[in-house]
Amino acid sequence: MKFVVSSIELLSHLQTVNRVISNKNTLPILDNFLFSLKGNDLTITASDLETTLITSISLDVVSQEGDIAVPAKILIDTLKNTPEQPLTFEVDPSNRQITIQSENGKYTIVGQNGEDFPSMPKIKEESKNSLNIESDAFLTGIEKTIFATADDELRPVMNGVLFEQGEDGVTFVASDAHKLVRYRRNDITAAAKSSFILPKKPSSLLRTILPKDDQPVNVEFDSQNVFFVLPNYRMVCRLVEGNYPAYNSVIPTNNQNKITIDRLALLSALKRVSVYSNQASNLIKLSIDSDQMTVSAQDLDFSIAAKEHLSCQYDGAAMEIGFKSLFLIEILTNLSSSDVVLELSDPTRAGLILPAEKENPNEDILMLLMPMMVNS
Repeated sequence: MKFVVSSIELLSHLQTVNRVISNKNTLPILDNFLFSLKGNDLTITASDLETTLITSISLDVVSQEGDIAVPAKILIDTLKNTPEQPLTFEVDPSNRQITIQSENGKYTIVGQNGEDFPSMPKIKEESKNSLNIESDAFLTGIEKTIFATADDELRPVMNGVLFEQGEDGVTFVASDAHKLVRYRRNDITAAAKSSFILPKKPSSLLRTILPKDDQPVNVEFDSQNVFFVLPNYRMVCRLVEGNYPAYNSVIPTNNQNKITIDRLALLSALKRVSVYSNQASNLIKLSIDSDQMTVSAQDLDFSIAAKEHLSCQYDGAAMEIGFKSLFLIEILTNLSSSDVVLELSDPTRAGLILPAEKENPNEDILMLLMPMMVNS
């Protein structure tokens, strides 16, 4: 097995697929990249058993096809400090010794049998669902929701992003029981209703690889696994098993109090005032009356307090409501509109945070935040 590859191009691909490799692999073979050379294509695979990411590089100079498992850490550490130049890889099949020849040096490492690398799971044809979706739409759905996923060992379904498709569009949902995000696109439809829960790790990987390709993503899934196929990358991962909670039932519909406010002004005020909140609760209080919102916080243990007044447009009765400042800051950070609308019913029910204007007429985004008790 012998081939020549650009050092910078190889490093770029390796750094992307290396994100899959776990620090605590149960199988030693998983600490390696699988290099497969067929024709003029070098396919590189990394896996942690739950998620497998594959990329390919087209080569000009190749000979002797084959497979070899290459130690990931030592290869990446070598390439990080190698300037742009062609590298010649040569594998001795008798002892799996890998020789890397550069312009000024020679490096020797020992690989493992490529046949020991775990095989990829396959989608069951009888239960397969599929969809083609624009990469930017899928990327936006992941970016808008992933921050709201939970880290709950007792409820693993909350630790991923719910993907739903149907005749009315596609929906991405994430929640940790304190906050909830629902992102919809009505310009992407499917003939039949279906859904899956994508774990957080492959969701983060998609955030990395989707911007690298502007072509549509082919998504295929059954009850256990999902495949994502892009021009230069393929990813397969095991889905979260279980039924996602009925999220629509917790979204309040009759919110008579509506506030329109500058998003960046509110976000900046929250960041300043939250410094004075109790470190344990992170409680911040919003007092709304007429066309003014007061953002306040205090920590009685240290005798500190802060208060700021902001202009807003308000339609409703005067009220006070408390939120965890960290969560509200996260939500406002993940919205991009210049103004946001806060829809509230009373201080004990969830508040909705919506963009005042849509960047895309085909998208609909809703963020929900549970309130906290405000001490009188």
